[in-house]
Amino acid sequence: MGKPTGFMEFTRQLPTDRDPTQRIKDWNEFHDHMPEKDLADQGARCMDCGVPFCHTGTLINGMAAGCPINNLIPEWNELVYRGHWREALDRLHKTNNFPEFTGRVCPAPCEGSCVLGINDPPVTIKNIEVSIIDRSFEEGWVQPNPPNQRTGKKVAVVGSGPAGLACAAQLNHAGHTVTVYERHDRIGGLLMYGIPNMKLDKRVVQRRVDLMTEEGVQFIANTAVGQDLPATSLVNDFDASVLCTGATKPRDLPIEGRDLNGIHFAMKFLHANTKSLLDSKHANGQYINAQGKDVIVIGGGDTGTDCVGTSIRQGCRSLVQLEILPKPPDERSPDNPWPQWPKVYGLDYGQEEIAAAFGSDPRQYCIMTKKFVGDEAGQLQELHTVLIEWVKDDTGRFAPKELPGTEKVYPAQLVLLAMGFLGPEQVISEKLGMETDERSNFKAEHGQHTTSLPGIFAAGDCRRGQSLVVWAINEGRLAARECDRYLMGSTTLP
Repeated sequence: MGKPTGFMEFTRQLPTDRDPTQRIKDWNEFHDHMPEKDLADQGARCMDCGVPFCHTGTLINGMAAGCPINNLIPEWNELVYRGHWREALDRLHKTNNFPEFTGRVCPAPCEGSCVLGINDPPVTIKNIEVSIIDRSFEEGWVQPNPPNQRTGKKVAVVGSGPAGLACAAQLNHAGHTVTVYERHDRIGGLLMYGIPNMKLDKRVVQRRVDLMTEEGVQFIANTAVGQDLPATSLVNDFDASVLCTGATKPRDLPIEGRDLNGIHFAMKFLHANTKSLLDSKHANGQYINAQGKDVIVIGGGDTGTDCVGTSIRQGCRSLVQLEILPKPPDERSPDNPWPQWPKVYGLDYGQEEIAAAFGSDPRQYCIMTKKFVGDEAGQLQELHTVLIEWVKDDTGRFAPKELPGTEKVYPAQLVLLAMGFLGPEQVISEKLGMETDERSNFKAEHGQHTTSLPGIFAAGDCRRGQSLVVWAINEGRLAARECDRYLMGSTTLP
């Protein structure tokens, strides 16, 4: 315990973000770093609990309680308090291949399970994490660490998102020759094209990819396995393969007017915007532009927020975000006790920016979209909605009930569907004859990650369904461990 009285002496403090009215004028990251003294004070708030729930990583009511990759949080909190930053990096890398990613985009279930958070604001775990890794890169402490010898085994990893990168990094450390296939033109998957630049600067992603390349991982872009490369090559040309393709089939909204121009899936919108930004700083115009338009984002969550933040930077005229669920309470409800993830109301960066620009939180709750209406040319013009309430049906399950007289029409020339994902695309599984589960995910048990085909493993969203980056890293590491065991008969991977 760094400072026994620290949690009583210091209050929770976070770095000041860039002003919302200014940061929407560019695509740069909006978080700043705190001075070292302030970070040490925040580390001192860690109580070094007898049972530190922050790194338990268990599931309670379907939500993560604590860190899914079991970060040694109390240890590096104390090291930061004592000024031992180099040692803090070693502790951080023991469990997390990419703290520069999780420290930026993770919703921090660790903080939701912080023991101090029972009756005080929790420790600023996420901010300390990203501060450790960013300083470590600045100091030159993060260097390529290739394996001392190779095993002679070849492994293919399909997909270069967080699960694929974590899996590849671990297998490479074990000495295997790893080839990562990515169907897009840049490596990084969700990290590169699914998360906007202001939330995760793509130079941060490329920096880690370059480091892994120096360590011996081979990356092959613009190659869709099952199309550009036969799926059978995963069996014929490699000793083992790991599928980390993500859950990329978006949930649609098949209502009247869905075929009008101006209605897009959120990920198509986000992908095109970031690609155009990186290719030409938007000069090529190869993206879906919200400039001057009334924008409706249907769905909440991180993807919806990213659509909000992207639209305001493009110069939308107005923006409304529709959520079918009720507004969360301001404080934990009795059925959402600690150490569960706190389901409470809050402004994420995108909503904060809309509120600063237009005067209020853009979210509307308990609202259902009934139809889209367009003009004679087939261009979207309106969105029709009705308010709902959630009531129990005959089976005891909650179902939406429309409230008569609450119909409303919103002007809209651009609608972005951010309602989640239904599972992975089935090209590889169908061509290889691989089993899927009832939700169409690649069938494999968590912790084992073996599919119905010998030597073929699955990890991340394609196995568990849409989830967090930190869960993807968890699965990538575990799949690498089991793949190594399959190849060598035993494993020393964590």
